[in-house]
Amino acid sequence: MTNMAAGLYNEAQIAAFISVYLMRSIELDEIIGFRDALLSMAVKIDLSDFPIMDIVGTGGDGKNTFNISTAACFVVAGAGYDVAKHGNYGATSVSGSSNVLEYFGAKFTTDVSVIKQSLDSSGFAYLHAPIFNPAMKHVAPVRKNLGVRTFFNMLGPLINPAQPKYQCLGVYSLKMMRLYSYIYQRLGAQYTIVHSLDGYDEISLTDTTKIVNNAGEYVYTPEELGYNKIAQESLWGGETVYDAATVFMLVLENKATIAQIDTVIINAALAIQTRCPLKSIDECKDEALKSLQSGAALKAFKKFIEIYN
Repeated sequence: MTNMAAGLYNEAQIAAFISVYLMRSIELDEIIGFRDALLSMAVKIDLSDFPIMDIVGTGGDGKNTFNISTAACFVVAGAGYDVAKHGNYGATSVSGSSNVLEYFGAKFTTDVSVIKQSLDSSGFAYLHAPIFNPAMKHVAPVRKNLGVRTFFNMLGPLINPAQPKYQCLGVYSLKMMRLYSYIYQRLGAQYTIVHSLDGYDEISLTDTTKIVNNAGEYVYTPEELGYNKIAQESLWGGETVYDAATVFMLVLENKATIAQIDTVIINAALAIQTRCPLKSIDECKDEALKSLQSGAALKAFKKFIEIYN
């Protein structure tokens, strides 16, 4: 991994290496080794003054949803919890978190004073993966050309350079869920991992959801979480970044469809519960809904864009 990041291998060699893990499962020691290598080369940032969490999906679920976890971040920030999200452009979807934030004018930075100012003022900071992990630049075009999910989708949530203590992670398969639970246990994180059984890397409310956290494993239907089951089309992110950004803004303005808002609220609630495990999911839902309906989530977003502009 270190040699790959240093540009010692050509694109054909990198593609061949990546392809190995499309044919066989990655081992726990391998993924932690890759993580350690990338973190050792990442831009260093110390945000230990803030009790930060990351809310992220592995991507690669092939569902092309609107930016659910990014919207949930601002709902959580509006509820008073610090979020330092590590994200990137979409690799297997139209709009990744970097796409939608850049669309609204965010200019990504490694300047720690800007990042801390944003956390202080909005409760949210964004760590754009390519500038914090410059070693990945040799891999990015290969990933894009392959056009399929690879083990780098799995690494993304693990290489947040701020190393948040609290992690709320969505994964695209039960196999990934097991692997991440082993990883987080080894790393000593306070974590929640979520997978919708119809393949979404978040609580989609389109099917039953499995959740794994430090306390155990749980399975919930949408109804058990307090919502009606929704159609997959309700979460579609559209054909362009503009389409996804339009839905994203409608959610933060509390003008989106009930299905879109419910999905963001339940994912935000799960993140809040990750931060405050003694709170019930209903308490966390109430906090998330209050953040959205009061305009606090939208205010957090606008303040973030102002600082990152």
